[in-house]
Amino acid sequence: MKERDYLILLSKQFKNSLETSIEIANLNSILTLPKGTEYFFSDLHGEHESFIHLIRSASGIIRKKLKILFSNVLSEDEILKLANIIYYPKENLEKYNLKDKDSYAFQVDLITKILILVKELSAKYTRSKVRKTISPQYIYLIEELLYKNLDYDNEKKSKYYQEIIDSIIEIGLSLPFIEELCFLAQNLAVDSIHIVGDIFDRGARHDKILDALINLRDVDIEWGNHDIEWMGAFFGNEVLIINCLRIAMKYNCFDMLEDGYGINLRKLSEFAGDIYKDDKCEKFMPSILDENEYDIVRPELTAKMHKALEIIQLKLEANLIKKHSEYGIDDRLILNKIDFDNGTITYGDREYKLLDSSFPTIDKNDPFKLTQAEKELLKSLKTSFQHSTKLMKHIKFVFDKGNVYKICNGNLLYHGMIPMTQDGNFTNMKKFDGSGYCSGKELLDYVNQIVTSAHNDYMAGITESDNIDHMYYLWCGKLSPFFGRNQIKTFERYFLDDDELKKETENPYYQYAYIEEYAIKILEEFGLNKNGHIINGHVPVKTKKGESPIKANGRLFIIDGGLSKGYQKTTGIAGYTLIYDSKYLTLATHKPYEKGKFNTPITEEVEKVAKEGRISVRNTDTGVEILSQIEYLKKLLNAYKLGEIKEIY
Repeated sequence: MKERDYLILLSKQFKNSLETSIEIANLNSILTLPKGTEYFFSDLHGEHESFIHLIRSASGIIRKKLKILFSNVLSEDEILKLANIIYYPKENLEKYNLKDKDSYAFQVDLITKILILVKELSAKYTRSKVRKTISPQYIYLIEELLYKNLDYDNEKKSKYYQEIIDSIIEIGLSLPFIEELCFLAQNLAVDSIHIVGDIFDRGARHDKILDALINLRDVDIEWGNHDIEWMGAFFGNEVLIINCLRIAMKYNCFDMLEDGYGINLRKLSEFAGDIYKDDKCEKFMPSILDENEYDIVRPELTAKMHKALEIIQLKLEANLIKKHSEYGIDDRLILNKIDFDNGTITYGDREYKLLDSSFPTIDKNDPFKLTQAEKELLKSLKTSFQHSTKLMKHIKFVFDKGNVYKICNGNLLYHGMIPMTQDGNFTNMKKFDGSGYCSGKELLDYVNQIVTSAHNDYMAGITESDNIDHMYYLWCGKLSPFFGRNQIKTFERYFLDDDELKKETENPYYQYAYIEEYAIKILEEFGLNKNGHIINGHVPVKTKKGESPIKANGRLFIIDGGLSKGYQKTTGIAGYTLIYDSKYLTLATHKPYEKGKFNTPITEEVEKVAKEGRISVRNTDTGVEILSQIEYLKKLLNAYKLGEIKEIY
């Protein structure tokens, strides 16, 4: 678009010199505000209670602010109680009888203290931005109370402000009003949220995490392998549909599937119960990290459903791998290596005894062929999966808000890795269509193109699509930036008793990226300078063994600290939050979440990012956009003055 054409479009919004000048002044003032606080989370893995607590508490920052504001008048215990009210106002205020006249002083004091906190948290935002965060019905009341100290004639209006609070209490509005103030504090404490991959799988209710994320103001997602898995499944990749369901069986996630998404598992339970009625399926017993509340299934039946899905998946994987020789993963063709009569499998020149050799649905002469009953079951599960309205909403959100990587305020965010060779160079990956090779940033851009094309094929109603097939490779292929290992050893973990065979070798990235020289090389590959940071997830940090999440002399942060209960025995903690405000990079380390407890994180300021004072909006990506807007507004103002564009009054 020519510059004049753009200025004419801009003049539709700012119709004259006065409106244009006011907007320039407004934008210039915004540039001076402190940078908003960014929060980085990774590997949520369905742990909805833990994650929602982190959002409500701003990973401990709200409590930290309360301590700064009130440590001279409140004890540590009182600060914790106030913090918990702010996190969960309705639940914590139920123990108080707010209709009792004797609670008047308590309510006035509570409202006053929360207003002080909200005022502190809103200091780095414009009034307009704060107003947009308040529910419309409360805007007048909250703004009057929030900005009363700016009233020069405050003493004459003191009765007016007191009457607002008195009326709120007298008419019984205090509980919803306090709730609104608490939610406002929570929202103002967090300016933007970066989810560095893996919302899905393992934990009880990733659907509730997505419900929470959808309602937040500013969220972006850097896809992880489990996000790719669920997106690919919803687009129609049958291997991934079965894989999603298999993992849900493994971790007993029936409430998420049936209550959350309405996926009908009746045919699966009937099929598995019939086929494996005399099989204990001991190797397929679920790992019960959370009990189901709505859909309680016996572990014995879950194990049968779990095994049924694994066998179907092995067949579907084989057929997909044979279809796409370009994947280079023919070594994952497993079933044709089994001696079904003797219950053994051959790897190279060695033979291994299988831990489970009951395969009633496998034809030893054609092991990759689905039975008619398996075909019908697959069709039923696929239909139910793809017809879930709520899942459709969630996948759309994850796709729309997501990308393979993100560059934000000088930092590089991605979940998995940049494929590297043994000598520390970026790996050249051959494109699936044979059109060339790509590496480094170009490889990640190519992968993003595949995901986008798979989504577009699904939206166009295309059911047979190479792009949708490729989502399987992105889930577990050796050069997928989401996976990061040479092979996925699902079969070996179920059927073999040999730890060596179960090992999945990590890509050399995980040796080199932890060295400052190579971390800087990666930053420069994406056009960033050596003072930037890589924010990475995917690999749990074994804190209890002394491992640090800070790598490469502070250039790389691994923030997968084990939010998932399944990892906490390995990590010794329950996750990290990286917090980037206008002065510091702060790492919050979390203890395992206990409902109803204070769950206070340990925060550690790991880097002072502002050399003097604070980082202002001017020095952020938003600032660059605003400066560009100001430049064009000045050109519009000049066009008005010269009469090149007519003003409208």
